[in-house]
Amino acid sequence: MARKGVATDQYRLIGTYERLRKNLLDKPDDGRLDEHLSYWVLPTDRRLPIAFLGRPVRDLLEEPFDDLLATPGVGQKKIMGFFHLLQRAAKESPPEKPFGLPSPKKNSKKLSVGSDRFDPNLVSEALWSTWTETIRQHGFVDHKLGRLAPSLQPLPTVIWHTRLGEYTELSLAQIRRLRTHGEKRVSAVLEVYRSVHEAVATSTRDENLELELLPRFIPPAVRWLVDALAQEAPPTLADIRRHVVSPLLHQLQIDLGLQIANLVAGRLQSGSRAPSVKEQAADMGVTRARIYQLLEEGANVMEVRWPEGRWFLAPLEEKLAAGGTPAAQQLLYGVIELLYPEQVVA
Repeated sequence: MARKGVATDQYRLIGTYERLRKNLLDKPDDGRLDEHLSYWVLPTDRRLPIAFLGRPVRDLLEEPFDDLLATPGVGQKKIMGFFHLLQRAAKESPPEKPFGLPSPKKNSKKLSVGSDRFDPNLVSEALWSTWTETIRQHGFVDHKLGRLAPSLQPLPTVIWHTRLGEYTELSLAQIRRLRTHGEKRVSAVLEVYRSVHEAVATSTRDENLELELLPRFIPPAVRWLVDALAQEAPPTLADIRRHVVSPLLHQLQIDLGLQIANLVAGRLQSGSRAPSVKEQAADMGVTRARIYQLLEEGANVMEVRWPEGRWFLAPLEEKLAAGGTPAAQQLLYGVIELLYPEQVVA
């Protein structure tokens, strides 16, 4: 009876293998069969047939099942892992999101990427390849990570100005082996690539149109600035607060957190309501030197998020100097002094 049960299990495995094999071989030859089996592996996978991972899928499918099962170190549990990878390879394309994760909810209020919406351990080489191909096809290789990151909070400052192209030529395994690239850094980098892919993957390139990605606050701010410079009358204090200060502070909250955004907001206040640096330091329990360091972080954010902002704000400052109210002039001057100083160390 035991021998009969073993034979039945063997027939089932053979049947499963033949169905998967036929499914893959019947598909158009789009190159997937020439990828190594490891191309379809996720970091969380267990019980994998290690002996097969370095071989192309096409090569494996050419072998009889009995020979595969007889490979040293490959038993029935490893064969089931092999089947699982073949099932992934048979999909029409890598999924638009990491395997097994729900799509991000629209209008999410979360400002950082450190949530249960994204797990870097669920990103396969196949999915990474899809993301990098999107970056190349849409010409984003020269864009900086910090320019396109959903939030700068999880992204280390030292790679804010790193070009996306520096990662697109590497495999996921190579990135994970880079010096200083631990789990948190790799996760932050992958989140940038996923965000870019999700934003543009469904768009169609047109020879007469150029697709550009920018932080959300920039287009409306630029439109207002262009219009304000074209008007005869200078903008009011309320205009500057609404169209310049408010969007910049919101971006700082996304990238640095509420505490630093409030710190910058405090420095932009005028009159008796304006706290001194000494008072702000006391409220936060830090030194005045630390307050200046935190304020400098705001300038560093704008240097990667919207460096061209200084060239839009400079002519507006001139316009206000020629006829704006002193309060409006002072507020815009404060914005430029804090977020666009003459010297910014990236």
